[in-house]
Amino acid sequence: MSLMEDTDDEFLSLSLAIVEDNSRDRRRKRKRRVSLDHPVSNAYDHEGYCEGKVFRLLQMREQMLKLDNKRNGVVEEDGKGLQLIHLLLITATAVDENNLNLALENLSELYQSVSLTGDSVQRVVAYFADGLAARLLTRKSPFYDMIMKEPTNEEVFLAFTDLYRVSPYFQFAHFTANQAIVEAFEKEEENNNRALHVIDFDVSYGFQWPSLIQSLSEKSTSTNRISLRITGFGTSIEELQETETRLTSFAKGFRNLVFEFQGLLRGSKLINLRKKKNETVAVNLVFHLNTLNDILKVSDTLKSVHSLRPSIVILVEQEGSRSPGNFLSRFMESLHYFAAMFDSLDDCLPQESSERLSIEKNNLGKEIKSVLNFDHVENSNNPRYERMETWKLRMENHGFEGMKISSKSLIQAKLLLKIRTHYCPQSVGENSGFKVFERDEGRAISLGWQDRCLLTASAWHCV
Repeated sequence: MSLMEDTDDEFLSLSLAIVEDNSRDRRRKRKRRVSLDHPVSNAYDHEGYCEGKVFRLLQMREQMLKLDNKRNGVVEEDGKGLQLIHLLLITATAVDENNLNLALENLSELYQSVSLTGDSVQRVVAYFADGLAARLLTRKSPFYDMIMKEPTNEEVFLAFTDLYRVSPYFQFAHFTANQAIVEAFEKEEENNNRALHVIDFDVSYGFQWPSLIQSLSEKSTSTNRISLRITGFGTSIEELQETETRLTSFAKGFRNLVFEFQGLLRGSKLINLRKKKNETVAVNLVFHLNTLNDILKVSDTLKSVHSLRPSIVILVEQEGSRSPGNFLSRFMESLHYFAAMFDSLDDCLPQESSERLSIEKNNLGKEIKSVLNFDHVENSNNPRYERMETWKLRMENHGFEGMKISSKSLIQAKLLLKIRTHYCPQSVGENSGFKVFERDEGRAISLGWQDRCLLTASAWHCV
C-alpha cells in the first residue's frame, strides 16, 4: 500500500480524531505522565518499572532489525499501512502529552509490525518510531545513543551520492539552477567579457558544477574562451580541497574553458571575494538558507548577497512548514514529506537494493530522527523548512524580485524525469510518480511526487 495514496484530508481527519480521543482521557492520564525533561531518570525512580519497559522496547527494536535480515522484501497486506500510520499518530500524541506508558506500549507494538526492508510505509514508520523512542530518553541514556547513532562521514557521503545518482531530486535542483545561470550569462554576454563568477554558499563537494562546466564549454571556442570562476563555501578545509581537485580535474577536459576555484570556509566574510570587472555574478543558494536555523542569520545572508548586486540569485529549498514550537504539527508535516520520499524510491530502485537501504538509513532516516529531536539536542542545526510563499516574502523584503523561469528549464526538468525514474512505475494518471510543475505565475518550478511538492526552485534579481 502507498501512504501517499491517502489524501491530506484523511490524514487531517485522522490526526484530529486522535487528538480528540486523547483529550477525553487527558485528566485521567495526567497522573501517570512522566516529565520529558528527565523522563527516563524519573521512570527509574518508580522501582525500575519504566526502565524494564524501555529495555523491552529496545529488545523489540533489536528483534525487528534481526528479522529484517531474513525477511527482505516483505510487503504488508492491503490496509495494514493505514493501521500503522494510525498507531504511529496515536504514539506521537502520547509522546507529546508525556504519557510514557502509552507511548512505550505503542512503540513496542509498532516495532513488531515495521521493517526496514518492507514496503515504503513499513520503512518510513520504522524510522519515525525510532525518532519517537529517542524523544522519550535523555541524552545521557546509552539507549539514546544507540537509537540516534550517527553514520560515519563516509556513510553519509555514499548515501548522498547514491540518492544523487538514482533519484531526480538533487539533479532537478542543480540542472534547473544551472540553466538559469547560463541564461543570465548569455543575456550579459556582450558586456561581461565572457566571464562568469558563481558564488556557491554550500558547495557540497561540487556535485552541481560539472554540468555547468560542460554547458559553458559547448558555447565556447578555442579562440573565444569563456572564463568560469566558482567561489564555494564549505564546512571544512578537506571538503574544499577535495572539491577543488575534483572540479579542476574535470575542467581540464574542456580546453576552451578557463576554470578557477576558490574555497572559503562557511562563515567567512564576503569581503574576501575576488571580483573581476564586468563579470556576470551568480549567487547559488541551493539548499543553503534552510541550514541557517537562526532567522537573523538568514536575514544577514540575504543582505550580504544583495550587497554584491548579482545578476541572478538561485534559490532552491525543500518544500515544507515545520514549526519548531509545535511538535505534532512538525511531526505531521515531516511524515507527509518523508512518506513521499520513501515511496518515490520504489520508483528508482528495486526493493531489495542495498543502495536504497543506505539512502534511507544514512540520509532520510538520519534526518527524520533529527527533525523529531532537534529541540532536545544542544547546538542543533536542524534545517528551517518553509513554504515557497514564506521564502518569496523573505526575498522580496530583502530587495529581490522574482524572475520568470524559462520554458527551456521546464522542458529540461521534464526530460530529466523520463531519464532518471521509472525503475518500477507504480501507477498511471495525473497524480502518479514524479512530476514537474510551474508555480507563482511561472516564477518558480517545483518537483513533486504524486500530489506532494518536494522542493521548489526560483530565480531572483536585485531591485
